Amino acid sequence: MTTTVEAPGLDTLRSDLWTAVTGRDEYRAADIVLRALDAGTPAESVLLDVIAPVQARVGHAWQADRLTVAQEHAATAIAERVIAALAHHPAHRPAPYGGRITVACVDQEWHALPARLLAEVLTLRGWRVDFLGAQVPTPHLVTHLHNTGADAVALSSSIATRLPTAHTAITACQAVGVPVLAGGAAFGPDGRYARLLGADAWAPDARAAARRLADGILPPDLAVGRPVEEGLAHLTDQEYTLVVRARARLVRVVLADLERNHPAMATYSAPQRERTAEDIAHIVEFLGVALYTDSDDLFTDFIRWTAAVLTARKVPAASLRPALDALGAELKDFPRATRMLDRGRLHLDEAVPITDQTPGASA
Repeated sequence: MTTTVEAPGLDTLRSDLWTAVTGRDEYRAADIVLRALDAGTPAESVLLDVIAPVQARVGHAWQADRLTVAQEHAATAIAERVIAALAHHPAHRPAPYGGRITVACVDQEWHALPARLLAEVLTLRGWRVDFLGAQVPTPHLVTHLHNTGADAVALSSSIATRLPTAHTAITACQAVGVPVLAGGAAFGPDGRYARLLGADAWAPDARAAARRLADGILPPDLAVGRPVEEGLAHLTDQEYTLVVRARARLVRVVLADLERNHPAMATYSAPQRERTAEDIAHIVEFLGVALYTDSDDLFTDFIRWTAAVLTARKVPAASLRPALDALGAELKDFPRATRMLDRGRLHLDEAVPITDQTPGASA
């Protein structure tokens, strides 16, 4: 007699999987997913309605300081291995072959899980997928496209600072006649940066990406309405190039200013000083990509996010203000950088009353 196992609800699956991945129990996590497949939960639903939201919760928990970096990495590694197990389950039955696509993360982008989820969904929907994983150098990506004859390439990036690299990859893929679908948090919640950088299409999630690909993407030489280089005309002022090239010097100057004007830094441990220098480097890095895209919102969103991360770690968010002030003094002759730093300070002041000007270290 065959016993039918009732499929648990998605809420239960998500709760159980969260407990397993945060408890670093890989075998329990795999068992939860495989049993759900055995009980009839569709593989795509397990991927996108269970694993994906649990992974998003892991990221939010790290941001809120409820998980350490090591715990977040462990949970992500378990999720990746669970997806690999799912991919070989009998329920993971691809539809008839419908085309060939390459799925890859842009160079320097290490967050591969969103791209892996997309690769599995496209496989289920009949695509022959070449999944290249994290941080794929653009020349190697283009060589792969030459060798495989892909119908399209899906480029993933989660961190906005990778947008200049993504632009290079988009342009290179299009130069060999392969249309580009962009996705990931780096491109903005509405895809604004994908459009700015000239991607042929954008999708907010894996299901939308699969639908967009099913509808068809014109090759670059036939596409119409894609933004042209005029959208990046602001780069002629060289502010982006000058700030990026001066990044190491800017970090040193700002750190020296904080040490000189805020005596409390004399009490910092070596790890605290290192974290402070890293925070400054991140500010300069995000200012650079904001200059590349000419987006004040990109920079202010980063400032708000950083303030939330610091607050969760009991570091006063107002400690960002002296670093922004020092950087603004150093870049006073850069009109767009000055505008963005002013906006960043304004948003910081609105979010957090300036009651403590002591620069903090995030660890």
